[in-house]
Amino acid sequence: MTFRNGLASLLRPEDSVLVLIDHQPYQLANLNSHDPHTVVNNSAALAKAAKVFGVPTILTSVVADRGGHIFPQITDVFPGQEIIDRTLINTWEDPKVVDVVKATGRKQLVLAGLWTEVCVAMPAIQAAGEGWDVTVITDASGAVSTEAHEIAIHRMIVAGVNMMTWMALAAEWQRDWTRGETAGALNEVVIQHAAGSGIAYLWEQQLLNTPKPSPAG
Repeated sequence: MTFRNGLASLLRPEDSVLVLIDHQPYQLANLNSHDPHTVVNNSAALAKAAKVFGVPTILTSVVADRGGHIFPQITDVFPGQEIIDRTLINTWEDPKVVDVVKATGRKQLVLAGLWTEVCVAMPAIQAAGEGWDVTVITDASGAVSTEAHEIAIHRMIVAGVNMMTWMALAAEWQRDWTRGETAGALNEVVIQHAAGSGIAYLWEQQLLNTPKPSPAG
């Protein structure tokens, strides 16, 4: 096995391209590996983080006239962007998607979608086998059961796919808090979508801006 390590193995926004797959009502209706609210929240956070860092993001659905439209929490991040609708279950077998990804010229392929064991695992395993550096965002994905999600993750790891969560990815893209062109916007995403971390940040700002009490005299 070739281990993924070293500085060059970390994800960089200038080398990343994100594909969000089948975040649709039909899939969400039978999502049992995660709280559905959490998956919608995390998917929106991932989309917003990609926008902060200028990472090209491809939105794709499968048979949308029956499965429903991609969640507005995602599409609202990219108003007016074309959604690639497929009939193929495996996104990476659809040249409409693959050609758009290749046109970016980037090789760090980031995937998230519903369901993990089907619509994420298939393209992840195929793309990894074709030489792409593939990362799956596990908490912006979900499956029909906890077992299905966990087995899919294990299967993809064995195939050489990297696993991360959305906050880990955002931190890896940011890398240095002195990068002011993205730090402020990323903090806004954390405030909106990271619950405890966002509230703690706001509390910290409150304390830093609280006037020091005048000494009694």
